[in-house]
Amino acid sequence: GQLPTWLQGILLRNGPGMHTIGDTKYNHWFDGLALLHSFTFKNGEVYYRSKYLRSDTYNYNIEAKRIVVSEFGTMAYPDPCKNIFAKAFSYLSHTIPEFTDNCLINIMKTGDDFYAVSETNFIRKINPETLETLEKVDYSKYIAVNLATSHPHYDSAGNILNMGTSIADKGKTKYILFKIPPSVPEKEKKKSCFKHLEVVCSIPSRSLLHPSYYHSFGITENYIVFIEQPFRLDIVKMATAYIRGVSWASCLSYQKEDKTWFHFIDKKTKKEVSTKFYTDAMVLFHHINAYEEDSHIIFDIIAYKDNGLYDMFYLKNLHNDFEENSKLTSMPTCKRFVVPLQYDKDAEVGSNLVTLPSTATAVKEKDGSIYCQPEILCEGIELPRINYDYNGKKYKYIFATAVQWSPVPTKIVKFNIQTKEMLHWGEDCCWPSEPVFVPSPDAREEDDGIVLTCIVMSDPKKAPFLLVLDAKTFKELGRATVDVEMHLDLHGVFVPEKDLKAETE
Repeated sequence: GQLPTWLQGILLRNGPGMHTIGDTKYNHWFDGLALLHSFTFKNGEVYYRSKYLRSDTYNYNIEAKRIVVSEFGTMAYPDPCKNIFAKAFSYLSHTIPEFTDNCLINIMKTGDDFYAVSETNFIRKINPETLETLEKVDYSKYIAVNLATSHPHYDSAGNILNMGTSIADKGKTKYILFKIPPSVPEKEKKKSCFKHLEVVCSIPSRSLLHPSYYHSFGITENYIVFIEQPFRLDIVKMATAYIRGVSWASCLSYQKEDKTWFHFIDKKTKKEVSTKFYTDAMVLFHHINAYEEDSHIIFDIIAYKDNGLYDMFYLKNLHNDFEENSKLTSMPTCKRFVVPLQYDKDAEVGSNLVTLPSTATAVKEKDGSIYCQPEILCEGIELPRINYDYNGKKYKYIFATAVQWSPVPTKIVKFNIQTKEMLHWGEDCCWPSEPVFVPSPDAREEDDGIVLTCIVMSDPKKAPFLLVLDAKTFKELGRATVDVEMHLDLHGVFVPEKDLKAETE
């Protein structure tokens, strides 16, 4: 096929790549050592490269020829030959664990720099053109967080907004929203932008020892949307996991009788909206988008009725008949919540306070809290992306993978929220990755542009490829076949050529 002439830049992707080291194997697919890969678009041609992230974790494991650094689903034990004192000491030092810097989930841009990120306090700077691993940054040197999301947001000024959890710090466990500026003042050129990191606000966890797990959050023009779900980390279990010989993942539990709480933080006042909004128990990983309309906050997420998705990806479950035999116990559901920030305080108990045309409801309870029920937009999609120029604004289109009851994606879809129309691209034996939307330079409409996705083949005789779709029609424009074994990745970004100039200079 043909690529649009304006497509110049690099698609950077990240995901788990190596699951066996020497005689040892990770337990979980999400634990594998990070493998970066990139597709560079130059004058109608595509160049591929891939490289393992040379994290400290990677280096320690490769040197020891076995897994010596623990990951979320795999607890590792240091040298078995150590004497009893050294062993006892390493047990004690694991209480609040020294987390891994195997940053395998996403790529984050700060100013002119790019970082491989996961959900620990470590991120690794990378060179987007050579995929070389550069310095390691520890968030906890600048802010009291032990965990941070791999899905930050970017505002119009180029600031990064992200959330992290501060575990039992000064007797409190809280969720912290923080901001990283894109650059530092001229006179401080040698300093990093992390030195100017600023805490926007913090939300106390409902429980000191059971903070909510979260993978992403939402943002509108004036608010941050944070969802505290009853899918929680047990800190005491986590502190003793090493001694008990179990993984940290086993310290996550889902309380299906509990509520899911919505928090809205006003960006200007840095204060949380005082009304208590909640819905039924659910598990979510991905926020899609959020925006404001007529004093309501509207936010779209992909939610599950249980936490079965994570369990699917234990390597013992990933065998040859995985596609046929692994069935999700809960279908991913695209839900829209409509939350009235301003409403008639004298409204009757039991009345629906949503005044926008939607089947979503927000019902006033006796105690003044508001119980929200969503509108179901569609089912069976995951890894959602949008045209990021519409982030925090009213929008129309979601680009995603179609998953149905199996966790392996079979198609790429474009979903129109307003008409509920869905366009598909799919072929036999194809497992597509998260679709990335790239707007065309003269875009007038939300879907003016292309969609990029990496396709891994389940048929070993067929080569993997990069797929380029016209975002409007969803027709294939071209594909670039790659003559290597490509890994199934997780998330990534497209970096336009103009954002790379600084690197080469």
